[in-house]
Amino acid sequence: MQSKADSPLKYIDELPDERKIPILKIRETILENIPSGFEETMGYGMIAYVVPFSRFPQGYHCNPNLPLPFVNLASQKNFIALYHMGLYSSPERIEWFKKEYSCQCKTKLDMGKSCIRFKKMDDIPYKLIGELMRMITVSEWIEYMSKFHPPKK
Repeated sequence: MQSKADSPLKYIDELPDERKIPILKIRETILENIPSGFEETMGYGMIAYVVPFSRFPQGYHCNPNLPLPFVNLASQKNFIALYHMGLYSSPERIEWFKKEYSCQCKTKLDMGKSCIRFKKMDDIPYKLIGELMRMITVSEWIEYMSKFHPPKK
């Protein structure tokens, strides 16, 4: 479900009441833990954390008019989704996340390649999200993405 909101706070204002508090808490966790240099914005109708053009002028390889994405946060029909693109950049990070999730949550992990789905609002691992956010700096993300999508000359 994509929103037409032009800011994260407007996005949150549009949410049903039962989703506002968990999204606000995840957003707060992200903002408290994300390394400096990432920028909060809206992207693809979701709250987005991106590498700004000032740091990565070529933008996203799929659409160079958009900044390089890193994390997105969305309220979907049946769950809250956290899309953390850095998860797939390291098999060790994925394994760490799976292990820690099982230690910190009562529910089974529901995850796609970079999408973590939270269906139970009272079982969101905020501490784990914070740890995950601290793992990759802007420079590391740019370096990783540049291996696959080098800047155009």
